[in-house]
Formats: sequence, C-alpha cells, structure tokens
Amino acid sequence: MTELRSILDEAVRQELISAEAGGRLLPFLTERGVAVIGGGVAEAQAAMEAEGQAWSDTETPRFVRGFHDVLITIGVVVALGGLWGLAALYAVLPAIIVLSEILVRRQRLALPAVSLTIALCCWTFLLMSFFIKPGTSAFNGIGAEATQFVAGFPIVLGLYYARYRVPLSLALCIASALALVLTLLLRLMQWASGDPQFFSNHPLLLAVAFLVCALGLFATALYFDLGDRLRRTTRSDIAFWLHLGAAPALLFSVRLLMSFDGNLLDVAQAVSIKTPIIVIGVAVLMLIGLVIDRRAFVTSGLLSLGFAIYGIFRQGSATVDTYIFTTLIVVGAIVLIIGTGWMPLRRIVLRALPAAISQRLPPAVLGATR
Repeated sequence: MTELRSILDEAVRQELISAEAGGRLLPFLTERGVAVIGGGVAEAQAAMEAEGQAWSDTETPRFVRGFHDVLITIGVVVALGGLWGLAALYAVLPAIIVLSEILVRRQRLALPAVSLTIALCCWTFLLMSFFIKPGTSAFNGIGAEATQFVAGFPIVLGLYYARYRVPLSLALCIASALALVLTLLLRLMQWASGDPQFFSNHPLLLAVAFLVCALGLFATALYFDLGDRLRRTTRSDIAFWLHLGAAPALLFSVRLLMSFDGNLLDVAQAVSIKTPIIVIGVAVLMLIGLVIDRRAFVTSGLLSLGFAIYGIFRQGSATVDTYIFTTLIVVGAIVLIIGTGWMPLRRIVLRALPAAISQRLPPAVLGATR
C-alpha cells in the first residue's frame, strides 16, 4: 500500500491527477486488490513472469515515446535556431516558455522537453555571459564575477523545473548549484589565505575541492537512485542525468589530482605514471556503474578511457594511424563486452555483495520471455 501511495503521489506531483482524485483512488484500488510488488528480487521476478514480460533492463530513460517526439523536436530545434539568428536574445525566452507550455505542460512530450531544457540552459549561459565576464584565468584570482555567473543557472533551471517538472532541468539545477558551492568554497579558501594566486601555489587543494563536489554530485545521484530501485518514477530519470554528469566530473577530479602543471584542458596529454591511473579509475567507475545498474555512468567515462588508451600507445613507437585505430578497437571491444554481458556480470557482482547492500540495488533478474 505504501508503494501504491507513493505512485499516486508522484502522479499528483506531475499533475496527471488532482490531489483529491489521488486520495479517492487509493482506497478504491486497495479494496479491489490492486497492489504494487515492491519487495525483493523474487517478488519482482514473479510479477514480471506473471505478466509474461522479461526484466532485462531497469535503465530505460523516457526520452522518446514515438517518432512523433522526434519530429516535434526537430521542429523545435530548427525554429529556435532560426529565431536565435534573427531576433535578440530576449526574444528567445518567450518562445521557449510558449513551446514549453504547449509541448511539455499540456502534451507531456519527453524529447521536446529535453531539447527545450537544453535551449534554456544555453540561453542562460549567453545571458550571464552578456552581463558578467568571469575572466579568462581559469582558477586563479576567483572573484565575485565567477560566483555571479554560475548563480544564474540554479535559479533559472529551478524555476523551470517547478513549472514543468522536467527531470533534466532538476538535474542541471543540482549540478549548477554544486558548481556554485564550488566557486564559493574556492573564494573562501582564497580569501582566507590572502593570496590572489593561492591555487597556483596550492594546486592540490584545488583538486580536492573539485573531488569533493564531484563526490557530492555522485552522492545526490545515488540518493535519487536508491529511492526508486525498481525505476518506476521520475526519480530514476533525474538520477540518470546526474550519473551522466557525475562520471566525467569524478574522472576530471582524478585527472586534476595528478596534474599540477596548470594545463588542465590538455586531456590527451599523458605521462607514464598518469595514464595507467586514469585507466584504473575508469575501470573502477565501470565497476560502480555495473553495481548500480547505470550504463550511462559507464558510457560517460568511455571518452576519457579512449584518451587514456590513446596516451598509452602514444608513448610507444606506434605510428599515428596505428595507435588511433588501436584505441578505437580496444574501446569498442570494451563497450561490446560490457554491453552484451551486462546482466550476467551484474548477477555475479551482486552475489558477491552483502545482502543488505544488494537488496537496495536494482535487481539483476530475467523473467520469462513472451
């Protein structure tokens, strides 16, 4: 009954039904024996088998519900692109709001909601860039401009989520809020030291601050994930987007811990001691993604893995064509192995975990196929 109540509460939050209807539906459904299977793996598997369905994937983000969504999204992108080129920046926001009212709030189209959220994020970036110049020095002399620049994102995206309940908007709001916390933390450290070039002289502290915020993003994603282990509500979609950003953030933090030369953007640069650690870090993230059943968490780290393997071959005597194509082969093989053996690997990993932990994770079971 608790699971059924939570589902009805989620329907009320998404304005699919009224609060009064949700309160009346609960006893109506309960009296007629309607229940939600929310126990362990055995109960979930039994429910799926009873329906004649296969539980082979609990990670199904609701992006596209049909080609209608794709067609509408193409129209949104083309129309906003044309408006962006002809009209002023301020004319784009009303267009985003009008389209959101029609396509998101009324018609509940998933992919257009994602595209409109990304458009709003780009609009916010251009707006903040127009008024605030955060400076060209990446992390030295962090001032009020950087904080003000980042502060606009959680405000705009938070208001958008409050109105339209798009999971991506909340995920971006959380990520930008953590970025705001990071800038405030860096400014506080710089102010306490009294040294404008504090982070040039103490790069390790900068790396630690990045790592703390990246871990905070990952912990937030886990919070949403563990609250919906069977992936039935929008909490799962929010967690998907957060995991998509958490993996590269963690990898960048690890990279930063080993890069004290100030050249933070040269990701392909690899030193003999750095590249193996990056590869190990990606392998650990892949294991974590396997445990929590998040392919998105694994996928977002593959680009960094490609750079790391590229660096390994670059140190040898291979020609340019050789180590580029070898990198593609190795990364492709890893993707295929993990992709095709995802569920068997998950069952092996979950059996090795304590029951108290595995029971809180998404199950790795296969129901009967049709």
